[in-house]
Amino acid sequence: MNVFFRILLLLTVHVYSANAAESPLNIQAISATAVNNFRAPESDVLATGQPTIEQFEVMAEEGIKHVINLRTPEEDAGFDEKAIVESLGMSYHSIPVSVGEGGINPENSQALQSLLEEFGDEGTVVHCATGNRVGALISLSVFEDGGTLDDSIAEGARWGMTSERLQSAVRDTLLEN
Repeated sequence: MNVFFRILLLLTVHVYSANAAESPLNIQAISATAVNNFRAPESDVLATGQPTIEQFEVMAEEGIKHVINLRTPEEDAGFDEKAIVESLGMSYHSIPVSVGEGGINPENSQALQSLLEEFGDEGTVVHCATGNRVGALISLSVFEDGGTLDDSIAEGARWGMTSERLQSAVRDTLLEN
């Protein structure tokens, strides 16, 4: 009988560990909405371009709890994003990042990392207009944490920084530090 309980305990631990690694999000359903520059760099964090109201609705249904918007107030999404996000039961956070005005900086990178750490494994989407600023801030974070220049740029690209112009600007910023 003792062997039986040990096997049962091992099986329970194995099943629990396998389920713990699964994403709290239905990434496939969210991806199917064709949100611009969709990325799932972590099991519980998505990086995208600007979602539509309908895409936010699907995100809320499929496990997203937090939205981090990197767009500036001057950028018009065509709807009141904060009101829509909150009406769907998600929390809304804004870190206005203007590329042309020095918004790709360590302060904004740290602000993003702080929110991501605060939310832990709860479903989160980080977006800007195209997803490029998301990746740029992640690049800075990786570099600040001791990553190489190439690793930092590669991680930024994995998070959505597809613009060669922005990659070059981020590379220059990192080289200055």
